[in-house]
Amino acid sequence: MLNFKLTAATLAAFATLGFVATSASATATVGQPAPAFSVSDTSGKTVTLADFKGKHVVLEWVNPGCPFVVKHYSSANMQGTQKEATAKGVVWLAVSSTAPDATDYKKPAALASWMQSQKAAATATLMDDNGKVGKAYGARTTPHMYIINPAGTLVYAGGIDDKPTSKASDIPTSRNHVKAALAETLAGKPVTQASTQPYGCSVKYSSL
Repeated sequence: MLNFKLTAATLAAFATLGFVATSASATATVGQPAPAFSVSDTSGKTVTLADFKGKHVVLEWVNPGCPFVVKHYSSANMQGTQKEATAKGVVWLAVSSTAPDATDYKKPAALASWMQSQKAAATATLMDDNGKVGKAYGARTTPHMYIINPAGTLVYAGGIDDKPTSKASDIPTSRNHVKAALAETLAGKPVTQASTQPYGCSVKYSSL
């Protein structure tokens, strides 16, 4: 099993430097059709948004080296949200858009191993190495969350919750925006808070 432990100093640095990213404006717009994509998962299989036509789809931008991601996985908050969603027939796609380099967790097999070690319940983990999917959606942080309804419309974009910290102790008192949005859209209702502020480490896109 791969070891992705972070030192307190590293966590502090990430929290300081990557709290809210600043990138190009998103092309994806809540209330409009979600951008189509075709990308390989960690096993090398091609996954397209069209594969899941007629289903609710959650997109979760992930990076194991980010303390904000660690917050939600070490507490099992992300896994719990994934399991609750997939149990209701929702497709959950984790997406890695961080530019590949020598870091182990940016490689498909290593990221797959990390997700398995965390007992993640994502339907698939996508390797968006060239950043095309992330840029199409305007993904700025890890995590950055999106929900697409069965008609292919983007109905939620933003943070996983309303406590923008790297402290797991804040999770019990937070509002899980993804759970709330899924409950409403699964019931055929409009999402009350369809856009919220994402938070986390900035997505480092490839310059190529």
